[in-house]
Amino acid sequence: AVQETHYRPNTASQRLATGKAVSIGLVMPTAPGHYSDVHFGEFLTGLGEEAVRHDFHFVIMPADPDDEVGALRRLAISGNVDALFVAYMRGHDPRLPLLKSLSMPFLVHGRSFGIEPDYPYLDIDNEGAFYDATRLLLQLGHTRFCLLNGPEHLDFAIRRKKGVVSALAERGLELPDNCTSHMSMTDEHGQFAMERFLQLPEPPTAILCSSTVLALGAIRAVTQAGLKLGEDISLIAHDDVLPHLKPENFSVPLTTTRSPLRAAGVRIAQRLIGTIKQEGPFPEQELWKTELIVSASTGPAPSLRS
Repeated sequence: AVQETHYRPNTASQRLATGKAVSIGLVMPTAPGHYSDVHFGEFLTGLGEEAVRHDFHFVIMPADPDDEVGALRRLAISGNVDALFVAYMRGHDPRLPLLKSLSMPFLVHGRSFGIEPDYPYLDIDNEGAFYDATRLLLQLGHTRFCLLNGPEHLDFAIRRKKGVVSALAERGLELPDNCTSHMSMTDEHGQFAMERFLQLPEPPTAILCSSTVLALGAIRAVTQAGLKLGEDISLIAHDDVLPHLKPENFSVPLTTTRSPLRAAGVRIAQRLIGTIKQEGPFPEQELWKTELIVSASTGPAPSLRS
């Protein structure tokens, strides 16, 4: 009868009967000039995919980027959510002390550099991913590197830079400040940064990009400079498995470190909803390894080519 009539329970009645809002809450920072992010959209798709299976809802509270702590507090006490989710973690993130003080389940996508990881999270091994990518380029004979990274206050960007620096240090090399850029991850920013790197007295032959979106702009700059990807310059990008920007569809298929954002969204929803429904136990902390996919955008350093 439920299937025939397409019956859906009344959420307000459910809330009265169970004391549950059947909702997950998140704060979305927004302001004039604040960049929206295609990566977050893909993550939300995974989160929504799992929420639909359990008839759960999202409550999204827009907030000024400088008032995320206050917005989280207001959302928690509103009675409209059963659990909170936070993303875009920063070093020494001010949201964590608040989340720990609440009597409400929460889950973090990422970690916070500089704070003891004693909170529930799901993250990828950003440092290990870029350490492995840098080592591959070193093995190919490259010595001049540049890094096109995300905003420098974000945890993933901090850890990815650490991975690059650690791998270079093992060979007695450094990553110069003028060979590092921190920016919103758009193709336009990727192009501007790459154009600047190519004008250096000793331009890099090895590029590491924190996303395929940045790589799109960087490759445009490389091509416009008359250089060949995989020959004059090698490039590795992090691939969040964005359906509209597949590494294999670039003019030169990209070498990538891969970890699907959508799968992370699904897993975080599983853990949050399962915790709300008391269906555990679930692991408190998960650190996913990335996969290094080698393709045509990487090759021997130009000086080693015959």
